[in-house]
Amino acid sequence: MFDKKQFSAHLIKDLQAFETLLNEDRFEKGIQRIGAEQEFCLIDYHLRPKMVAMPLLELLDDPHFTTELAQFNMEANLDPLVFKDNCFSQFENDLIQILTKANKKAHELGAKIILTGILPTIRTADIQMQHMTPVERYKALNDAILAARDSDFTFNINGVDELITSHDNVLFESCNTSFQVHYQLEAEQAVSLFNWAHAISGPVLAAATNSPVFMGKRLWCETRIALFHQSTDTRQASNPLREERPRVSFGTHWETQTPLQIYQDAASHYKILLPFRIEEDALEVLNAGGIPKLKALSLLNGTIYRWNRMCYGVTNGLPHLRIENRYLPAGPTVIDEVANAAFWTGLMNGMPDNYRNIPDKMEFDQAKSNFRNAAKVGLQCQFKWFGNKLIPAQELILKELLPIAKEGLKKAKIKASDRSKYLDIIEDRVSNNKTGCQWIVNSYNKLKKGRNADQALVALTEGIYKRQKSGAPVHRWSELDPSEGGGWRNKYQRVEQVMTKDLITAHEDDLLDLVRNIMIWSNIHHIPVEGKQGELVGLITSDQLLKLAGTQSEDKFKEYLVGDIMHQNLYTIDPQSTTIEAYQLMKNKEIGCLPVVEKNKLVGIITIHDFVKLMAFFLDEME
Repeated sequence: MFDKKQFSAHLIKDLQAFETLLNEDRFEKGIQRIGAEQEFCLIDYHLRPKMVAMPLLELLDDPHFTTELAQFNMEANLDPLVFKDNCFSQFENDLIQILTKANKKAHELGAKIILTGILPTIRTADIQMQHMTPVERYKALNDAILAARDSDFTFNINGVDELITSHDNVLFESCNTSFQVHYQLEAEQAVSLFNWAHAISGPVLAAATNSPVFMGKRLWCETRIALFHQSTDTRQASNPLREERPRVSFGTHWETQTPLQIYQDAASHYKILLPFRIEEDALEVLNAGGIPKLKALSLLNGTIYRWNRMCYGVTNGLPHLRIENRYLPAGPTVIDEVANAAFWTGLMNGMPDNYRNIPDKMEFDQAKSNFRNAAKVGLQCQFKWFGNKLIPAQELILKELLPIAKEGLKKAKIKASDRSKYLDIIEDRVSNNKTGCQWIVNSYNKLKKGRNADQALVALTEGIYKRQKSGAPVHRWSELDPSEGGGWRNKYQRVEQVMTKDLITAHEDDLLDLVRNIMIWSNIHHIPVEGKQGELVGLITSDQLLKLAGTQSEDKFKEYLVGDIMHQNLYTIDPQSTTIEAYQLMKNKEIGCLPVVEKNKLVGIITIHDFVKLMAFFLDEME
């Protein structure tokens, strides 16, 4: 299966064949096409990830569909369309038809589909190795990246909240769901348009952000950017003087030569992760009068995840080049996605002549900084634009970029009805600051008042799903009703939905008198005791303290440490267990609390008080 020597030899031949095609001017001309890859999530009727990608793929029996990294994700590939006339209306219709087909078949498996940059209800339990799609390539990719890293993945993303965690596989990447748009171009324009694609990335992303919440944390407006970067990073900690490129990147410099240099640069700077055996000899195919598929080059390129990626393909026997826009999120609706595609392709096709020599007009690091800032704060950021001007996002998009996009679509002979329909959505969305990100953040903030994070995430997911089905673009979505999210089975069925996560804990060497006072200050009756690695080692209860205080003098009491009296033979429960199981265990063992443990680490606690709160919900639901 793997043969690095053979793969490397074919990679060299592919680059030689590409150079020949370029020098002989054999790339397709006189036609432009657009295409897209639609990723979507599969959820069950309780709004949680549903691991049915493989049986769904079998039910669909349609080459438009393919797998993704995790079994709760899939991808649909749209047929390319010629970039003219009513192609965007056709784009929208094709998307609706293909997603409707997927949804109907998903229902046969107890699932439904949802478009969202990051599914709010994803949990760490959903991204374990048993949920990786059983395809050889994914396992090989996971193993190759881990081998290159020689350590677990680490995540540190700061927003309103902060995510700091680690994970032992690549499946954090599967939490990202995107809408990847392809724009075909002619070879002689490839470099200038590739540079232009980078220059406009920040503003285009700012207008389309839709992924602000991950694992219950409010992070970046487009958290996918940081999450994807960190979940596939093959770099090891090394000498800070050395520069090493991440596999997910914006890039490092403007391109100044030919498309060949882009691929040579990739082959020079990135290690081969998946050296599959290649059967096609590109030079032999070329010498025989055929057009090679350049499989080794394409496979290498497919493991380098630039946000704007140059792609090679063959259509109707002719080679072509296209730019793949990889940073646009899935959702909030099909019409929003098509509007994003129209905005981006209109900008690409409408690049003004005075922007063609971008390296002389703008520092690459400015474009890179613009992109990162857009991912972080969306429409709230300011961009450094040509002439070193600092321009607010809304002003740049509305006053400069939208007119360019309109002209670009007009130049492509897109029908006026399509131009106005989709670009008006961008204008309204940006003018009113009503991106998917903003709707999600506003809704989540509202939902968190009076309920825990998990309950809010369930209601948020239901709100997205219901409004998505209506088809209205996100800037017309109604506010979320706190009652959304369904009944107790959606909101309170599992321990993790009820447990307290913001824990007060102690250590064995803590002074017991301090713990007693903490219980009084915080009005709690149980304090878990943690070891140095976050493992549960004991429990202190208010009953213990009362009994001890009744038999010891105050001076003697103050000499005790937590480890002297803590309970060590504990009953615990897993966060995935049902609340009914937790209640029965507490009832049968006559205990007032259950520490919640996952992978030997303390992650929460559930108490009798939590069940009292649940009863109030049940009574409300019965009215």
